[in-house]
Formats: sequence, structure tokens, C-alpha cells
Amino acid sequence: MNRPSFTSILLLQLTLLAGLHGAKWTYSGPEGEHHWPKNYPYCGGTFQSPIDIKSELLRFDPSLRPIEVQSYHLSPNEQLTLGNNGHSVQISLPSEMHISSLPHRYTAAQLHFHWGSPGRPAGSEHTVNSKQYAAEMHVVHFNSDKYPNMSMAVDKSDGLAVLGVLIEVGEFNPAFEQFIKFINGIKYRDQRVQVPGFNIRALLPARLDEYYRYDGSLTTPPCYPSVLWTVFRNHVTISRKQFLALATALYSSHAQDSAPVPLNGNYRKPQHVDSRVVLVSFKEGRGLHGTLTVTSPLRRKQVVQQLLVGDLADLADEGLYQLLPSGSEKLHAGKKKDLKNQQSETLAKAKQQMLKKSHTKHSVGKLGLAEHTLCYVSLEQRVFHQLKQSHTENLLVHTLRDAVFPQLNIKSYLDCKSELALPTIRHILRGRPTDEASELDHSLTKALMKPKKAYTGIKESEPMKNYGSLSPATVPRKPHSQGYPHPWLLPMEWED
Repeated sequence: MNRPSFTSILLLQLTLLAGLHGAKWTYSGPEGEHHWPKNYPYCGGTFQSPIDIKSELLRFDPSLRPIEVQSYHLSPNEQLTLGNNGHSVQISLPSEMHISSLPHRYTAAQLHFHWGSPGRPAGSEHTVNSKQYAAEMHVVHFNSDKYPNMSMAVDKSDGLAVLGVLIEVGEFNPAFEQFIKFINGIKYRDQRVQVPGFNIRALLPARLDEYYRYDGSLTTPPCYPSVLWTVFRNHVTISRKQFLALATALYSSHAQDSAPVPLNGNYRKPQHVDSRVVLVSFKEGRGLHGTLTVTSPLRRKQVVQQLLVGDLADLADEGLYQLLPSGSEKLHAGKKKDLKNQQSETLAKAKQQMLKKSHTKHSVGKLGLAEHTLCYVSLEQRVFHQLKQSHTENLLVHTLRDAVFPQLNIKSYLDCKSELALPTIRHILRGRPTDEASELDHSLTKALMKPKKAYTGIKESEPMKNYGSLSPATVPRKPHSQGYPHPWLLPMEWED
């Protein structure tokens, strides 16, 4: 098979840029962001970015490693393309630049900016507890282990990783001056100039070990939900003069257009969280008192194994909190045993049961779980969109709810992306002894129905309609559910 030529790859990337930036869309007016979904359906879907990073969304994940960037210090002999695409200032980046601390190698493609207006220096896309910064830089990378270029990766669930840097007006920043001094050469749309390479690492905060992490989307059309977001906790500064260079020197119109249109205020407003959470790599400090910790993948696997082959009566008694949303541990606060002792004893019993029953045909693998991460959100949207169009919902919907979605929920639970839904637990229990399964089901239902003060990040719940042969479950209410047609994938389960 012939490899694609450099020219064909370049054409693909230019086509991508045309799709991302050349279509008729703006940030306000008749083609503003509220109208994007008309031409770009994903912009009206779920898992969109940016978001307001609120304290109640934060979960400390001790497995998050410091971000490691490679080959970010470029030689002045390296020529970079600085361009005005009508929506932002963009700098092309060489393929040697990459992130090495993620499960895959993510190769740099470009970086660009979003900023406010001269009279309102507030133009960051992500906000932190509703605070908007003056500007924001995005360094865009694609998964080069799996995809040959940005064009092929942009719409894949694991395709992109973006580093977000919040920018405040303050001290002069010499690193930013390396390209801002050339900005008059790209005043109008589609203008480009060559600039010498410089230290891109200097554009990032000093600390790369403190950051927010969540699954989201491109913040411009076509808004594909394909981005692993890393937004650094600490901001960087630029001087007011440097900010005004961005906010006043550029136009989103072509040089030949009779009425120049200033390029500023080019940021998308915060999107619905859609039951997502934000993992953080740090635990101490501002607004993080009482932050919960993600249940480890090992613990989640042990929970599923215990549902499959462990002592259900034991789980229904002392280990019930493992199956409940955050805060449910308080249901057992009156017990004499210490919670940690309960946890250790429960795991020990589960381990013994698993060893005794290791010959059983039941295992996590028997549930048909793929080893690679499923893009379950995209699958949901795709399936339900097709069902809605074909008007063949009843039989197929019941089949999906009974068979497919429990497996997706288990996979998302094991990947620490959701909690285990009650219908999924019942799906697993179908193969267990009736008495034990009934006891656990009764205990779980009773615990879920018992009034308690829930964790503020989990929305109030309401009963679900009967799905096929499954009984009603308690699920989060989603006030904006138009792109999220069913409640199988719930907010994460956490433990203190």
C-alpha cells in the first residue's frame, strides 16, 4: 500500500482547517454560537467545552502524573507559521513536540488563543468558579500512536489532547513577545508570516504538575467531543500592552473587505457539565477542602468481581456503601465497626470467595468487555439519533437497554468514568443465586430510597421508567437532556 505523500497530508490538514475555521460561523450575531448546532450538530450535543470549573466538580486523582512535554524548546532556525484564520491567532508547531506523560504519544499540531475586548479584558474560555481570565492559550496535540495526522484524529474519541493555559493581565511576558512582535503582519484573515522558533515551554506555567483534567470537545465548530482537556491550575501573565496587541491589532475580515471587522471577544461561553466531573492532580489549597478521591480502578474491578462471584450477603450488609453514590458511607456511620476495618474485611472475604470460585464461568471478561476504551457517549448519540429517524425504537431500545448499555456502564465504571447504575447491578445479579441477589437488591434499593444529604456535585434524583425487564432505578435528573437520551451513564462514584 502506498504511503500518503507529504502534499496529500498537507492538503488533508488544510481541509481540516477549512472545516474548523473556514465555515461561516462567528461568536455573536446571526451566525453566533447559539446557531452553531444548525450546521454543526455536535455543538448542540453532550461533553462540550469549555466549562466552568467549579469546586464541587473537583475530584482528586492520585494517579495523575505531572505533564511532561518534549522538544518544546525550539531552535531559532526552526521556522514557524503565524497566521490569522479569522477566528484566532494560530502558530503551527513541529511534529517533534509532544506530550510523553499520557497513555499515548500526543504530537503537537498548533497553538492558538482566545481573548476578550479592549474594554473588557475577560476572554478565557474556561472559567474557575465563574472567574474569567483575560485570555486563554490552547496547545493542540493529536494521538500520533493511533492516527497519522490531525485530520484523522480530530473526530475520534481518543484523538486529541489540549493543554489549556489561563492568561491574566499583569507582568510583561518575554516568551509571548516572541510572536506578538510579528502580529502586524497578520492583521487580516488568511494572512500568514514566518517567525523564528522559540521556547514554547516558556508559554506554559512553571508548574506542570497541578492541573484540571476532564473529557470535552473542540470549542469551535464542528465541536467534536474528542478532547482530553488539561487546564493548568496556575495562570501566566502578559502585560496590558501585549493584551491590547491581541485585542486591537487584528481583524476577522479579509484585507479587501470594505468594512473591517475587529477580531476580539473570540471565546465560547461555558457549556453544560452533563454529569461530568473534573479530576485534579492536586489535593491541597484553594477550594479543595473536603475534595473527594476517585475510587481506584483496582477497587472498582474488585467490586464487579464480588458482584459476579463474591459473597452477596456480605456485600448487602457491610460492603453496601461500595455500590452507592458518594456520601452513602454515612448510612453505616452508626455501626460499631470502623469503616476501614469493614472495607479490609470485605475485601478479604471477597478475595477468598473469588479464589474458591476461580473455576466458575463468570468473569469480567465474560461480559464481553473490550480492552480498549469505548466511546460510549458517541455510541449513545449515534444509536438514538438513528432510532429517532427510523421510528423503530421499541424492540431495539429494549434490547439495547437490556444487553448493550449495562456492558457500556460496566466498562465506564471500570474506567472511572461513571458510577455503577442500579439496572447494571441487577443485570449482573441475574446469574447469581436468587435469595442472595434479592437480598442485595432489596438492601440497595432501600439505601437509595433512604433520605440523606447528598454530595452537592450529584444532582437530585428521580425514579426512572421501567426499561424492558429491568426494575425502576434512581438516576440523576438532567435538566438539559436533549443530547443525552438515557441515564445509564451516571456521575462518578467516589470515596473519601
